[in-house]
Amino acid sequence: MRRALQWIIGLLATAFLGSAVVGAILGGGILHPARRALDGTLIAQANDVFARDGAVCQEFDVSAQDGVILRGWKVHAKSPNGDWVMLFHGQSDNRVGTISYADFLLRAGYSLVMMDARAHGASGGAMATYGWKERWDTKRIIAALYTTEDPRRLFALGESMGSAIALQSAAVEPRISAVVAEASFSNLREVTYDYAGLQLSPWLGKTLFRPATIIAIRVAEEEGGFHADDVSPERAVSERAVPVLLICGTLDRRIPCRHARRIFRAALGPKELWVVRGALHTGAYGTDPAEFRRRVLSFFAAYR
Repeated sequence: MRRALQWIIGLLATAFLGSAVVGAILGGGILHPARRALDGTLIAQANDVFARDGAVCQEFDVSAQDGVILRGWKVHAKSPNGDWVMLFHGQSDNRVGTISYADFLLRAGYSLVMMDARAHGASGGAMATYGWKERWDTKRIIAALYTTEDPRRLFALGESMGSAIALQSAAVEPRISAVVAEASFSNLREVTYDYAGLQLSPWLGKTLFRPATIIAIRVAEEEGGFHADDVSPERAVSERAVPVLLICGTLDRRIPCRHARRIFRAALGPKELWVVRGALHTGAYGTDPAEFRRRVLSFFAAYR
């Protein structure tokens, strides 16, 4: 009995020690996601869509508050309805990752802003902060847009990291009229439990692998210069009553639907939650493209 107890204690101690080591490694990696280059193949793919839709694409570079150059496109619809949509891509992706959304929005008459987030694609920046700096980047981008264009309404649509940035941006930028957010995390600390839990169960991240979450957050906070609790779409929607359409997939193990439900409960403004059966992470459009288009276009139309 004693040997069994010693073996269990040793196993737990090893697991906790290994968890702490993993947390130290992951902490820096949180702020330095892999960068998907904006290569010629991706640009050609986007240009094919724009040509098919009769859209006109322009380079659109904006300087952030800290001097980082944010690179992207302004895309004018062939038959513009006067409204614009900002598209926000996910982690380790770039602006072309939102091209499917761009396609149906352009055909519906919406002109677009498609940017690479800081530390992604062709944009500058040494680290991603998941909304802490990016929300202020959004304000600079919108200010630059309004110097050359005259949007009647401005909307936002994002997925994963991009949806979290869009929700946090809307809290500090009143010119964003409504937000569609798919697979947003509720707050940075909460989503680390899912990642530390190996996308099996957040319970693992909160118990056996808790040292990994604690150390990873601490390392990210020290390097990034922010508090993890301040990176919170959940808090953002409680600070400004912006209309939100939240989308999540029942098979999403990376950022499960509990995050969308937390944001939904916290939202002060008009709100909708669409739970897509059988959808993986950011897989709503691929699972049911017709319903996705219908819901998004109807949602934006309601606030035009």
